[in-house]
Amino acid sequence: MSTLETTGAAAAAAALPKRPFNFSRWFRATGWRHIVGLVMVVFACFPILFVLSSSLNPQGTLTGSNALFSKIGLDSYIRILSSPDIPFANWFANTLIVAGITAVASTFLGALAAYSFSRMRFTGRRFGLISIVVVQMFPQLLAVVAIFLLMSAIGDWFPAIGLNTHAGLIMVYLGGALGVNTFLMYGFFNTIPVSIDEAAKIDGAGHARIFFTIILRLVAPILAVVALLSFISSVNEFVVASVLLIDPQNQTLAVGLTKLVSNPRYADWSAFSAGAVISALPVVALFLWLQKYIVGGLTAGAVK
Repeated sequence: MSTLETTGAAAAAAALPKRPFNFSRWFRATGWRHIVGLVMVVFACFPILFVLSSSLNPQGTLTGSNALFSKIGLDSYIRILSSPDIPFANWFANTLIVAGITAVASTFLGALAAYSFSRMRFTGRRFGLISIVVVQMFPQLLAVVAIFLLMSAIGDWFPAIGLNTHAGLIMVYLGGALGVNTFLMYGFFNTIPVSIDEAAKIDGAGHARIFFTIILRLVAPILAVVALLSFISSVNEFVVASVLLIDPQNQTLAVGLTKLVSNPRYADWSAFSAGAVISALPVVALFLWLQKYIVGGLTAGAVK
């Protein structure tokens, strides 16, 4: 179609009278989607507003927070940050250390394994992929007793990675996350054309050089997604951390904050909510920083 014909068609369309607005037609076409979206936004935001209101309530009870933001004060934040009985700074630092190292290490190890399964052909490759999927069917909760006994035995020989150590907890997290991270990145690695590797091999590059200088840059979206998911899961994980970390100074936020509401005589829900709000800040900051990679990393590996 020529430019003149296109211009004429556009002018003719603009000259046609506009149909009057019909609410029922608009609702059937797109209106119901807006209503569903609004309901979901309210449903998702209400728990956040409730926790924020509870953290600003000086009374320290959840029942006093039923009326959102009826009382506002910073007493809970001051109490949790300054009380000598609540080592919140240590919990926060421990969480950042454990979650940060776990996110970086699990992403790197998962990328190495995914590259091997995607680009190399070796005996047991298919069986390994199937085993990864089967193992991930069983939750880590089933292995808590075995993990405790194993770490206790390891601590007798190597105390630095045994019970009540951050290194031991990180190793357990790495073992639990390696399978799902490998399978998630494997699908993304398959979307990278093999011709890129072949061209690099013609120039004399080996697998290590191809992986570190070419592939890692092309799979940045999935690396960001895996790092974010690993960081969030490490921050929120409670069961394994509560079993392995005994000393209150070594515990993470998920374990430490639970103690504030575990006392049946007095549960300081206000301080717990304040700690939950503060602990969410690193996750939100990391999510906003990696936001541009998240959509591409989650969808690209699923359309191969």
